[in-house]
Amino acid sequence: MRVLGIETSCDETGVAVYDSTQGLLGHALYSQVKLHAEYGGVVPELASRDHVRKLVPLIQQVLADTHSQGAIDGVAYTQGPGLIGALLVGASVGRSLAWGWNVPAVGVHHMEGHLLAPMLEANPPDFPFLALLVSGGHTQLVQVEAIGIYRLLGESIDDAAGEAFDKTAKLLGLGYPGGAALAELAKFGNPERFVFPRPMTNRPGLDFSFSGLKTFALNTWQAQGQTGDEQTKADIAYAFQVAVIDTLAIKCRRAAQQTGLKRLVIAGGVSANQHLRSELLRLAQEWGIEVFYPRLEFCTDNGAMIAYAGYLRLQQGQQEPLSFGAKPRWALMAHSSVRTNIN
Repeated sequence: MRVLGIETSCDETGVAVYDSTQGLLGHALYSQVKLHAEYGGVVPELASRDHVRKLVPLIQQVLADTHSQGAIDGVAYTQGPGLIGALLVGASVGRSLAWGWNVPAVGVHHMEGHLLAPMLEANPPDFPFLALLVSGGHTQLVQVEAIGIYRLLGESIDDAAGEAFDKTAKLLGLGYPGGAALAELAKFGNPERFVFPRPMTNRPGLDFSFSGLKTFALNTWQAQGQTGDEQTKADIAYAFQVAVIDTLAIKCRRAAQQTGLKRLVIAGGVSANQHLRSELLRLAQEWGIEVFYPRLEFCTDNGAMIAYAGYLRLQQGQQEPLSFGAKPRWALMAHSSVRTNIN
């Protein structure tokens, strides 16, 4: 089976072709970072219009590069969660192509795509495993038994880790996208100057909270007189990043102890953070746990993860009716046959 995957949930247009025999045949990605940079964040209407401009040319490019014209057996598109306008661009194009080609279509959950992205690597994890999904919109710990069998262990009760990164970067005047800029600045920080709290680690449970950590960074910045001193910015960035990573690591270890699982998947946009990768890998080796990451290009939104997740869903016999829709708010557990939160 050869599946075309389409990702348009936010500010990146991704297209890929996955073949069940040959694996990932090709993919392309267009980022809207420059478009939104002057506004300091994603403008939904501009994002939707840019998807309209870029999606069809990208599909044509990927089909040509992979010699897949006339060879597509199914179409997968991100159905949610995300920006409603952006999602509808991918859903309408994907469902229309499937109808025109007389092949099945399936809507994919964006976070399931991230969760399964490490399966595209040469050494994929075996089921079951523990997954930390950490992105701009989500921070979740999930127990994964098999495809579509997920148990939510814990999640952020306010800001996601990536959202807190971006907001802290913005208050430091680092521009957009802020998370990567903050991580880069943190390399020059003094590790001894500031110590930030590790929220919700002194109580039982696996939920996260990063809103207070963001406020702590703001108060620290204001206490320094908001002088614009670059070293102070770097020191705050370092303390903030280490606090987030330590918090994630503590919760991952706690989840591994509770479930007894020895495999940990880290996925989502924040999983591209090199300090997070190295620290969790170091700690997991101490715990006797294997860690799996997608390659860097598949940490952020991309069509490859949608094509692969869509292939698995189509293989199970799932497909959309002729009508189509989008789900801007869509819990991963609603896409699972197991919905219990055991936190």
